[in-house]
Formats: sequence, C-alpha cells, structure tokens
Amino acid sequence: LYALLFLGIISLWWHWRARDRMKVTNLMGKYIFITGCDTGFGNTAAKIFDKKGFRVFASCLTETGAKELKAVTSRHLQTVLLDVRDSDSIKKVAAWVKAEVQSEGLWGLVNNAGIMGPSVPTDWLDIEHFREPIEVNLIGLINVTINMLPLIKKAKGRIINVSSVGGRLAFSGGGYFPSKFGVEGFNDSLRRDMKAFGVKVCCIRPGLFKTALSNPAKIMKEKEVIWNKLPPDIKMQYGEEYFQKDAEKKQKLSEICLNEDISPVVQCMEHALTSLHPRAHYVVGQDAKLFWNPLSKMPAIIQDFLL
Repeated sequence: LYALLFLGIISLWWHWRARDRMKVTNLMGKYIFITGCDTGFGNTAAKIFDKKGFRVFASCLTETGAKELKAVTSRHLQTVLLDVRDSDSIKKVAAWVKAEVQSEGLWGLVNNAGIMGPSVPTDWLDIEHFREPIEVNLIGLINVTINMLPLIKKAKGRIINVSSVGGRLAFSGGGYFPSKFGVEGFNDSLRRDMKAFGVKVCCIRPGLFKTALSNPAKIMKEKEVIWNKLPPDIKMQYGEEYFQKDAEKKQKLSEICLNEDISPVVQCMEHALTSLHPRAHYVVGQDAKLFWNPLSKMPAIIQDFLL
C-alpha cells in the first residue's frame, strides 16, 4: 500500500514537472510591454527578453533610464517615457502600443513599476506617505492593465503582476504593504475574469532582492528624515534608543535575507510568458521560500512574535 502511494506521488510529481516544462511555440517577434525599466527587475527583464527575440516596449520613468537601456539593446527594443501615476500618459502610451502591434495584439504585459515609500511605524506618517506607494504600486498597475487589456485579449496573451512577499505579510508600517496586498487581490480577480478569454494572469512574489528599491542606506535615510520631524511627544513614546535598535534589527534582517542575484525573478517572468501552463503564483528568493512565505501561512500570534 505504501509503495503504491509512494509511486502515485512520484507519478504526479513527474507529470507536474513535465507539464511545467511545456512551452508555447512561435513566440519569436511577439510584443511585450514592461513597466519600470530604469533599473532593477524591469531593466534586466527588458535586456534579456530583447536578446531572446521578443519585441520589447520598455517604459521608463526617466529619460536617462531610457537612453541607457536603448544604448545596450537591439534596434527592436523601443523605450517610452511613462509615469504610471499619470492617466493621460498611460492612455497615450496605450494608443501608441496599439498602433505598433496592430492586429497582432500584445502577447505580454509585465507590471513591474514600483516604489517602496517610507517603511516606519504608522503614527510617524501622514496620508501622503501612504498615498504615493499606493498610487504607483496599485492604482498605476490597475490603470496600465485596464488600458492594455484589449490588446492582451486580442493576442490571448499574458499579464504578469510583480507583487512581493509583502503582499502576503506586512512586516512594517507605510503604504508599501497595503499596496502589495491590493495587487494580490486585483491579480486574483483579474485571473478569474480573464480565464474565459484565454488570457493567463500570473503574480510574482519576490523576497528581498538587491535593487534600488531595497537600498538599506536609502531606506534608513528616509526613516531618519521622518524621525527628525516627529513631534517631541511621539519621540518620547518610542524613546531615543528605538531608532538605533530598529536600524540594527533591520540591518541584520537585510544581511540574512538579501538575495544578490536578481535573475531568478526574471526567470519567473520568462516562465510566465513562455510556458504553456504558467503558474498562478511564483514565490522567488531563498528568504521568501524558506521564511516569509511559510510565515505568511502561520497563525497571527506566531507572526507577531517573530516580527
């Protein structure tokens, strides 16, 4: 009986692995649109997908980012300036993409643009500190998706939303975590809505990776600026030593969890774009797989104790 059970498990696993490796054919020259290509995941993805023969539309926030990317990629890659907080800009870019792809449609949309915002206790913040990450990471992502959706449906293509382990587990105050929880909800509803149209929707949940977003010095500087502006009564409640202790704790966490190599995130994007059966969710990074993801499924009392 145990032998049969073991053989059944092995057979299922083997079948899943074989299914996971099945690829879509004739993807050469297909159009994909990636947001947030100035640095980090988006920048690396644009370069790699360009080399692999996709026709990439890479949206950048800055002219410098766009020029630098164009200088190291093929003539097929096209850059475009886009601030995902600007609805008019999104509409114009979507119209430009539509004119470029014509009847072929858009095979892939990679919603990657994101910002961290301050990561500090809630009573240190005002509403504007929350607004910006939510505007970029969630509202901007939804707005880009809505405008590109007709082109994706035409191609029966793929939508890849870059969330975070922070979309399952909030380990600090600030707008970043609510924005990523929102991305998870939008991703799941969109996946179910699009199923009938042959559009596959995937969510990528990276752990802590070495990018401009997770620069510890920048994060600490933002925190220090907010701390210095706090009313004396709030500073007194937390105590002067809080800032230093918190900085040391976050530094240790960063050293333990930080993934130096960002290529696994791009590999997940590639699998989502090219696999016949892409996964609904991709958890990426050793820290995410071994700590954050398991912790997100544990009771609140355990989460609160560890965080």
